[in-house]
Amino acid sequence: PCPGLPVLAPCGAQGCVPAAVPRQVTAEQLRARGNALFQAGDHGAALAAYTEALSLSDAPAERAVLHRNRAACYLKLEDYTKAEADATKAIEADGRDVKALFRRSQALQQLGRLDQAVSDLQRCVSLEPRNKAFQEALRALGSSMHEKMKAMSCTDSKVEQMFQILLDLEEKDADKKQKAAQNLIVLAREEAGAEKIFQSDGVRLLVQLLDTAKADLMLAALRTLVGLCSGHRSRTTAILAELGAPRLAAVLGVEHEQVSLAACNLLHVMFDSLKEGLQKDFRGKEDAVVLDSSKDLKLLIKHLLELLVLEGASAHGRDNALNLLIKVVPRKSPKETNNSLSLWVIDQGLKKILEVGSTVCGSSGSLPVTENSRMSTSVLLSKLYEDLKCDAERENFHHLCEDYVRSWFEGHELLGKLRAIQTVSCLLQGPSDAGNRVLELEGIMDSVLSLCASVCEAHQLVAVEALIHAADKAKRASFITANGVNLLKEIYKHSERDSIRIRALVGLCKLGSAGGTDFSMKQFAEGSTMKLAKQCRKWLCNEAIDAGTRRWAVEGLAYLTFDADVKEEFVEDKAAMQAMFQLAKSEDRSVLYAVASTLVNCTNSYDHEEPDPQMLELAKYAKQHIPEQHPKDKPEFVKRRVRKLLTAGVVSALACMVKSESPALTSSCRELISRVFLALVEEAEDRGGVVAQGGGKALIPLSLEGTEVGQTKAAQALAKITITSNPEMAFPGERIYEVVRPLVSLLHLQRTGLENFEGLMALTNLAGISERLRQKILKERAVPMIEGYMFEEHELIRLAATECMCNMAMSKEVQEMFLAEGSDRLKLMVLYSGEEDEKLRRAASGTLAMLTTLHPPICKRIPQVTVHWLEILQALLLSPSAELQHRGAVVVMNMMAAAREVAEQLIASEMLEILSVLAKDKDKP
Repeated sequence: PCPGLPVLAPCGAQGCVPAAVPRQVTAEQLRARGNALFQAGDHGAALAAYTEALSLSDAPAERAVLHRNRAACYLKLEDYTKAEADATKAIEADGRDVKALFRRSQALQQLGRLDQAVSDLQRCVSLEPRNKAFQEALRALGSSMHEKMKAMSCTDSKVEQMFQILLDLEEKDADKKQKAAQNLIVLAREEAGAEKIFQSDGVRLLVQLLDTAKADLMLAALRTLVGLCSGHRSRTTAILAELGAPRLAAVLGVEHEQVSLAACNLLHVMFDSLKEGLQKDFRGKEDAVVLDSSKDLKLLIKHLLELLVLEGASAHGRDNALNLLIKVVPRKSPKETNNSLSLWVIDQGLKKILEVGSTVCGSSGSLPVTENSRMSTSVLLSKLYEDLKCDAERENFHHLCEDYVRSWFEGHELLGKLRAIQTVSCLLQGPSDAGNRVLELEGIMDSVLSLCASVCEAHQLVAVEALIHAADKAKRASFITANGVNLLKEIYKHSERDSIRIRALVGLCKLGSAGGTDFSMKQFAEGSTMKLAKQCRKWLCNEAIDAGTRRWAVEGLAYLTFDADVKEEFVEDKAAMQAMFQLAKSEDRSVLYAVASTLVNCTNSYDHEEPDPQMLELAKYAKQHIPEQHPKDKPEFVKRRVRKLLTAGVVSALACMVKSESPALTSSCRELISRVFLALVEEAEDRGGVVAQGGGKALIPLSLEGTEVGQTKAAQALAKITITSNPEMAFPGERIYEVVRPLVSLLHLQRTGLENFEGLMALTNLAGISERLRQKILKERAVPMIEGYMFEEHELIRLAATECMCNMAMSKEVQEMFLAEGSDRLKLMVLYSGEEDEKLRRAASGTLAMLTTLHPPICKRIPQVTVHWLEILQALLLSPSAELQHRGAVVVMNMMAAAREVAEQLIASEMLEILSVLAKDKDKP
């Protein structure tokens, strides 16, 4: 492919956007409007205009031009299949249409059909032999094809050789086998290599590698299959038919952890490729063969659900199956209307999922699970419940959960009751509405309370955990406060087992923190909260206790740190902070939410609104409760706590948490981490340290995935870093381009003024670095938003937008926008250059200096946009500010050089005298 070649502009562009489209609009008017929108960079709106024009036009010649123009839009929007289709329609009408031929060749290149692209380019060159753009494109494409053919010719023998080495049982050279496996994996990552392996009977040979049951060969086969399936639906369908869903599920359930993880990765890629087929509007013969992927998807999911209850499956295999179901079953966005996959999984597999959630470790016949299994089950249940759209669907979910709990609770003696209570715990951690419903079932709560006093540690653990999870659910909190506090106190004081005492303490912590950050609402006697916190810190630091039990100490602190005294003591305890950070980096991912909650409390990064003074007076008059802030939650205390956390290494712990692929890293957990990061970068002097410890890298995924609030907080933290640091140092290599989208999201109208301002400031810094970054900002459609903020009433936002536009004006596309007919962009810049606000004048006149230097046609337009242009330029030259004088002099010099008539207007004014005086000023060289 030949980068750098422009997409030819739509034909017959008039460059005029009507103020409003008349009701009796014609195809010609719509085409002109589309042309103007295309030139302004609004390719989506241009496409809509051309499409509407097509619906009104019957003339073959006009329809051909519209199809050609739509092809240009699709190329800009990177929809190459549709670009090719529209260009083909234009060519069918006129086989000598070079623009359509050139556009189709560009689309074909991107679709990988290089031979057809060459054919179109050769036709372009034969029609216009002197066109250098066509000649250069053909030369570049010919070179690319030559390289491809050369590579392909030697690939055939290599693939065969690699499989021979891997499948040769006599081959003893381990290094040779490892190299062959690695080469096969690398080859499969390239489309040409993947297709060659597929065509060379590679899938059958890969199945043979899987069937060897040797871990290294299985890993090579699975990782090669990932390359074959990535983004290719028809290959994925064929591979699934060859391997079979039962074999894939069996590999996922093996004891070897790396093999199971590789199988999980392969299945995820297969799901993505198959789901893509359901969502895209496919054209062409090869896609028509495999249009319906839903059967394959359901078959894979059915075997995953069966794996959950398969006794022979490994614990991590079961975890991987749960993680896959979390990723592939629920809708990615509420905008997707079809939730049929979730409904099908609930009907076919909810009881199987609950089997994992109800497992009591150590009991007879229990399924092998890890410390993360129950958390993963809770997350999956929560995701499925959130994916339901109406009361009837939710009611069915509740009935299935209630039936399952009853089936264990009634007629299964003690083990059945434990399984039922464990299910309640799992539901309370996930879809708490469903958990509350089953908690209301007759006998459940009584059994929980009675089992809390059990002499058997395993039974007592199950009951105490259920009581803890029920304690922070609004419906049961008052009942538990009345009935459970004394019981928990008794367990805490008299139990000999730390594992039980620590859980009882967490229950007390939850009940004790009911007042949240309200200093005036304390549940326990003075000093009790501090004693509980001290005990939590003591257990947290005791490495003799297993990590699963120490996690509960963090749970306790997550509630107790609502109290500012507890926060202050915690940040003074370096050992406790280090122990918590080590737990956050450990294998047990279920601790993530508790760690994030504790840090949000310590940094005060939760939402808190300043109360309205009038409402406070009314509340006092009505004798209503008024929340009070703790004296140690004032800004100076918070700032000191943040510094101590930074010194203790909080950033590396957070970065490690973000890397986690665990379901425990839920959207709400990501939001908490984003809040903490935003608090950590509040002070400019701390930002360099945050970046150095991996904070900048961790913030990018947080800003692209999770809750809207979480994404916005992470984007704002990125903006703060970009404003005060060198972006190329903070985000090295390709990472700097990933920062653009989050920053652009801060310009949306629903964001706060501060977020808008910081987003504009950060984009200004990026736009000044390179043309590639400016192109990325353009591609994210930020320019119309930046322009909008140039009209903002708030002077700082208006200034930031103008400064951002000044740097964006270095791009050719932006310069062209200032010349678009009917646009007031240039007029606004000229008028802003005459404003009283010196900073705004500096930004606007800087933009004019840039535009007139880089794009001389703008010089001719300046006298046409406002009658005040001369006095504004003279005022710049007469300004006491040397910077403004310099900008004004550059603009005048460019206008003098641009056109004789403009030069005459300048010389006819007092400009020559002003310039003569300035030329003699030795203080301003």
